[in-house]
Amino acid sequence: MSEKVAVLITHSHPPAATEAVRLAAAAARDAGWRLVATADELAKHGDAAAGVETADPLPRRPDLCLVLGGDGSILYALRRFARTGVPVFGVNFGTIGFLAAVERGGADEGIRRALAGEAEAIELPGLEVELDGEARVALNDVTFIRRPHDRVAELSYRIADEEVGHVRCDGLVAATPVGSTGYNLANQGPILAWGVKGYVVSYVAPHSLTARALVVAPGDVLHVGNASGREPVDIAVDGEHVGGLASGAALEVRFADAVGRLAQLPGTSFYHRIREKFGHLAI
Repeated sequence: MSEKVAVLITHSHPPAATEAVRLAAAAARDAGWRLVATADELAKHGDAAAGVETADPLPRRPDLCLVLGGDGSILYALRRFARTGVPVFGVNFGTIGFLAAVERGGADEGIRRALAGEAEAIELPGLEVELDGEARVALNDVTFIRRPHDRVAELSYRIADEEVGHVRCDGLVAATPVGSTGYNLANQGPILAWGVKGYVVSYVAPHSLTARALVVAPGDVLHVGNASGREPVDIAVDGEHVGGLASGAALEVRFADAVGRLAQLPGTSFYHRIREKFGHLAI
């Protein structure tokens, strides 16, 4: 049997996760796994990364991706290994850590259990957009946001060739079920449970008394348009700026099933996560 390989990705603020890197290296050694990372990743942690091998480039299909970071780092890993079948196991070193399997206090036990094969993988959908001939995939959301100091945006959207909304606003968010607890939630959009087939569209600060978030069927394509005569709006994928939508232009957003695999320990559920991170939905 060939030796199993885990890729290590860590928080953008190294000191928080450095000790956990040492724990991960020891756990991998004890379990007979190779733990690898890029040279830049290893440089962030100095001697604590002594047991981690350098791999430039990273293997395309490792057996596991281990993330020591927050939701942003976990989303990066999910995009990095999108459509490869690689499970991503996160240890929370961020603020909320909604996607993490364990908190930082349980890092050692959680990592050892994941390497022992106890983790279960959840299939996550994504949203696809094409910009400048390049396909981009979001695991959380695709956002259209007016630029600082520009006028209020005027965005419309069509679904199944029917215009559903045309509103002056600060922006628009298309979110997956995973992303529904992020920017969409801040816009008072609905929470979609993991496993729901579909996505949600919500306006950001709409200048309207009737604008409402809409849950869209997975097979229906979203067309977002920027009104003629308005300034360009920025486009972001999982919070990362990827381009702009010019005045009078439109962009398609499509639902894509089973894009990423999120590794979790047995006994956890989406609803338990909601209560732990956000409290009761109603009291």
